[in-house]
Order: sequence, then C-alpha cells, then structure tokens
Amino acid sequence: MRIAALLVAAGSGSRFGADTPKQFLTLAGTPVIRHAARALAAHVALLQPVGDAAAIEAALEGIPHLPPVPGGVTRQDSVRAGLEALVPHAPDIVLVHDAARPIIPDGTIAALRTALADAPGAIPAVPVADTLKRVAAGRITATVARADLVRAQTPQAFHFAVLLEAHRAAHAAGAATATDDAALLEAAGLAVAIVPGGEDNIKLTWPEDLMRLERALPALPLLPRVGTGFDVHAFLPAGTAGDRPLVLCGVTIPHERALAGHSDADVGLHALCDAIYGALAEGDIGRHFPPSEAAWKDADSARFLRHAAGRIAARGGILTHADVTLICERPKITPHAAAMRARLAELLDVPIGRVSVKATTTERLGFTGRGEGIAAQAAATVMVADPN
Repeated sequence: MRIAALLVAAGSGSRFGADTPKQFLTLAGTPVIRHAARALAAHVALLQPVGDAAAIEAALEGIPHLPPVPGGVTRQDSVRAGLEALVPHAPDIVLVHDAARPIIPDGTIAALRTALADAPGAIPAVPVADTLKRVAAGRITATVARADLVRAQTPQAFHFAVLLEAHRAAHAAGAATATDDAALLEAAGLAVAIVPGGEDNIKLTWPEDLMRLERALPALPLLPRVGTGFDVHAFLPAGTAGDRPLVLCGVTIPHERALAGHSDADVGLHALCDAIYGALAEGDIGRHFPPSEAAWKDADSARFLRHAAGRIAARGGILTHADVTLICERPKITPHAAAMRARLAELLDVPIGRVSVKATTTERLGFTGRGEGIAAQAAATVMVADPN
C-alpha cells in the first residue's frame, strides 16, 4: 500500500501577525514546516509540499520530497493542486497535513491507517472540554451544547481516489469552501472515522502558540560539531593605506601597513566566521556577505561575526569554544592577544574562557614569511540539535 502526504504550506498566516508566514518561523532552531515534514516522512513514501517553492526548498533541505506545487487562493484550492500533482504517482492513501502543525503525536498515523480499513476517510480529534458560547457584538447569545463535539486536527487520512473525486466534484459545482477535507466527504454522504487526537498537536495560529509548542516539543539532544576556517589577506603597498587601519580579531593594531580587502580585511574574524558557518553546515562567509555587494565595502567585520553567532542561536545551539591562530612575521600579536580575546568574547556573547587567540610565524617562509600578508586559521566547536 503506497502512502503519500500533502504538506499544505500555502497560507499567509495573517492571524499570527508576523512578516514571515508562520509555517516558516523557527521553533527550537528549526523551521516549523521542517518539524512537520520530519514527522510525516517516517510514515510515507511520497511527500508533496504545497506552497512557495523557494521557501519550502530552503526549509526542507535534506528531507526527500516531491517538487513543491504552488498553492491556491483558498486552502481547498491548495489541497486540490497537491492532489492533482500526486495523480501520476497513484498512491493508495493520502494524508493531508497543515505545515503549521509541527507535532504529530505517536500512534496518530497508525490509528488513521487502521481506521481506513472500514471508512474512506479518518481524522484525529479531541473532545471539547470547555463550555461553548455563541457571541454577537460582544454579547453571549447562546450556550452551545458540547456533547458529541470534537476539535478536528490533522493529518487527515483518505483513500486517495475518494478525496481526489470529492475535491474535483466540489470545484466543478462551485461549492462553498470547506475548512477541512473531511467536510467534503461529509457533504458527499461518505463516512469519516474519528481516532484519538492529542493536545500536543497544536496548530500554530497565535504568537502565544510558539511558547506552548516549545514546551510540548520533545527535546532533541545537542550534538557537538566542529568547523574550521582559513583566510588570507595581502598587505597594501607601503604608503597606500591612507586612513585604513590594520584590524585583527576586532582590534585595531598600530602598524605601518594595512590589509587589502573588500571589507576591513580582518583576517582573524573572517576565518572564525567560516569556522562557525562550517560547524553549522551553512556555507562560508562569502555566501552570507558576498564581496560583490557594495553594502560590504569597508564594512566592520564585527557585523559578520555577530551574524555567525546569531546563526548558532537561531539553531538553538551554543558555542563551546573558538580558537584563532594568526600567521604573520609582523606585527607582533602577543601584546594584543588579551584584547582580541575580550573582543571576540563580546561579539560572540560567550565567557572569555571559551575563546583562544594565538599567533605563529612560518619561519620567514612563504608569503607571510616575506611580510606580504597575514593568514589566519580558526576552529569552532558548537553544540546544536541534529537538523535532520
């Protein structure tokens, strides 16, 4: 039996009130949609995302999935588009899941599959526990009996051919938009089974839901990852530096020559940025701050290191150690090493004990030995949750 899943990510999240659609917001250092995709991927042969292709591809990198298809004006339109994209793959069962629901409780999908043996559709749901009131103009107009009422959740499961036909028929008839897929089967007089849902199956709708999800999300172990970086900059010809200072590891060093580069040419910070980006598997400094862009002309490299530190925080990780080695004959680094360590610790927002700065020479060999430039190598150790 071949099972496919639609991951519906075309909504704008207007109720949430953020500039970024809620399904692409970060939860525990990982996009919400990625949590949802991982929860589905273990149970299905085909994962069909629906929504903005560029945003989805970035969020789901490394998770096998079909090419995203654009969403429609309504959720119903988006689901129909996803179903049509699955037609060539001919799945037997399709799960339809909201990308804004990052947690699928254990046992939910297994229960849905079992329920489909006796019904064309099945959904998870939880009983309504609160008293329900009907309200108009800020006043209660009635109390609604809650007996037999449940709150519908996703993923909802269906025999693929049945749901495809229900969507096609509703579209052809110009039927009113349904708020979930089970409603289309209901309208056609088809049975939809109920399986137990879970209180942790929270749909991210309001800002406070992020805190609830943070508490409900199973904690992922932090794993150590090590990145290395290397950079080199040549000295400007003698007498041509003008007012350009020599900056190393965020500290201005008195010296008769400055380094050439698009930014401030802080070779130490550049190597350390690359080490951090490498530990996070997020490319190198040129990917984040292309030298072809005028915005970074003569830029203070402290901005780059703050960004790298921010990427660690965004992934829910911590920097455990950073080590920079400056390679040059001159200037002498030792008198400035303490200030460099303090500056790096400040930019990385870590205790100074986690930062090391040291220097070496090449015994007058090579370009650094000839005084033509300065090189730097760096290593960074971070602890982050497994992103896969």
